[in-house]
Amino acid sequence: MIYVIIVGFIAGMIARFLSPGPNNPSGFILTTVLGILGAFLATAIGQAIGHYGPDQGAGFITATIGAVVVLFIWNRLVASGMIRDFNR
Repeated sequence: MIYVIIVGFIAGMIARFLSPGPNNPSGFILTTVLGILGAFLATAIGQAIGHYGPDQGAGFITATIGAVVVLFIWNRLVASGMIRDFNR
């Protein structure tokens, strides 16, 4: 569990660095959740296309890519007004 939190936090930090913006979620908890959601997204897509087996999960790099995708979706939802910006 601690490993998941640490990898999620690092993947979230890298994703926030790669995709800067004024409405990115900030703080330790939201950054960690961003990375963990990215890992789940990368695992689901990897299993759906047959890259990962049923008992395998995404690695660190694919978790970071998944976190960037989650962050992009977050930014699009804030820009369209479907969800509110927490920083304002």
